[in-house]
Amino acid sequence: MKDFKQVHAHILKLGTDARREGHLLTVCAISEWSSMDYACSIFRNISDPGVFEFNTMIRGYVKDTDTVEAILLYQEMHRKGVKPDNFTYPFLLKACSYLSAIKEGLQVHGHAYKFGFGSDLYVQNSLINLYGKCGEMQSCFKVFESMDQVNIASWSSLIGSHAKMGFWNESLRLFSEMNNEGLWRADKSTLVSVLSCCANLGSLDSGRSVHGFLLRNVSELNVIVQTSLIDMYVKCGSIEKGLFLFENMQRRNQLSYTVIISGLSVHGRAEEALKIFGDMLNEGLTPDEIVYVGVLSACSHGGLVDEGLKLFKKMRFEHQIVPTVEHYGCLVDLLARAGKIDEAVEFIKKMPKKPNDVIWRSLLSSCKVHEHLQTAETASEKLSELDPNNTSDSVLLSNTYAKAHRWEDLAKVRKSMADKGLSQIPGFSTVEVKRKLHKFVSQDKSHPKSNDIYEMIHQMEWQLKFEGYLPDLSQVLFDVDEEEKRDRLRAHSQKLAIAYALLYTSQESTIRVVKNLRMSRDCHTYTKLISKIFDRTIIVRDRNRFHHFKDGICSCKDYW
Repeated sequence: MKDFKQVHAHILKLGTDARREGHLLTVCAISEWSSMDYACSIFRNISDPGVFEFNTMIRGYVKDTDTVEAILLYQEMHRKGVKPDNFTYPFLLKACSYLSAIKEGLQVHGHAYKFGFGSDLYVQNSLINLYGKCGEMQSCFKVFESMDQVNIASWSSLIGSHAKMGFWNESLRLFSEMNNEGLWRADKSTLVSVLSCCANLGSLDSGRSVHGFLLRNVSELNVIVQTSLIDMYVKCGSIEKGLFLFENMQRRNQLSYTVIISGLSVHGRAEEALKIFGDMLNEGLTPDEIVYVGVLSACSHGGLVDEGLKLFKKMRFEHQIVPTVEHYGCLVDLLARAGKIDEAVEFIKKMPKKPNDVIWRSLLSSCKVHEHLQTAETASEKLSELDPNNTSDSVLLSNTYAKAHRWEDLAKVRKSMADKGLSQIPGFSTVEVKRKLHKFVSQDKSHPKSNDIYEMIHQMEWQLKFEGYLPDLSQVLFDVDEEEKRDRLRAHSQKLAIAYALLYTSQESTIRVVKNLRMSRDCHTYTKLISKIFDRTIIVRDRNRFHHFKDGICSCKDYW
């Protein structure tokens, strides 16, 4: 910048013309070392700026993430009667998408159409991106379907938008459709979005196919793509593959370390997570607050209370990181999960930050496990103040009462839910068989192979008797007779998913189940024994962590 200013001074002494001013503005606003303050001083001294100069400034502000200024400059452009061109709108729409400014975006869309650029490919791609980032999926699709021609960027924006909004199945479907149209030259950003969908769905087979494409078509993967692959494998239950990729990275950054540490944490491999954290420090990388969330979570999942408390102090005093509410939440979870409920409560009282719903929910969940009813009721009251219409909190409290056989209190909670119009989100489990995800809910008989599945359930139970298995009827949180409790336990969604996988996958393959709720004690014991009886590795991802079952043993060591 210093050299640029010297050159600029010489040009001013020698005299300049409008064309040279435009070139100066471009260099100053868009280069890597750009200064928008200095670019603005050049711009304001141009006597009659045209569309090129306005576009350059809008682009520069967007690059500098000063998106409000970009939109204000567009307004000024109109006041001065400068007619925009097709280069104006892509960057302007990007500014609106950064701000999630859908109202302004709609107006810009109208202007683009009015000035005859509504069918411009780059404008349309920017509109897909805008509507997608603002969650306007219907408008996003409408623009895409109206296009005379589409390119990789069009598909990338559409797929990425669906991934961002959590429409993971739809995103994978679109990716498959793009592939069928012969557009397998997908850019890296598209593939990162697809890998994210595979990770969230637990769809390992789909993730492997994307990895295969990358190996065949991309000579060198950058750190972002490599980290996305690690994240996919870790979240799909293949922690060994994730570790292999991590260990073979030539260059790692903070995000790479964060992903693998968090991954090891949810797989219950706390000691390895702490070792890799030590490797990160030895490599000279300074940890940030996000890495420490993963490290403290690892201690929580591994029951490493003393180590967690030491690391919390190390974060504050050695690395000078001011704890966020997430860090305090990790400490509360660490103490409460270990049964130190009273210590967790005292810790919450001494927190300098106001505890959020996640902290109280974590405490309430541990109170259910350790049957600490009084604290559970306190946590529930706090949650009601923060979010009175959260169904899962009411269900958690009612389940705590049910476990303690306090049926009258349970009935009061259920009645309160009914009065508020709250309904419980049903538990479900998914299992991937031959690259297709099959979803089951408890007592489910809607699957085409339902008869075969229930016959398999019967066979499984018959063999479980020889292993001494007895259903844990205390896990049925309803005041019903024992026979009905057995029926409810028999057809839990997790058991249905495992039965289907045992029927339709090869003996050598690993069964991978994804649940939306925390695993029950009964399902945990059941799955341990099934892994031994059928000599299968079964990996279950519940709401909190992964469980690896093999030879009748679980990786969590019955601590979760």
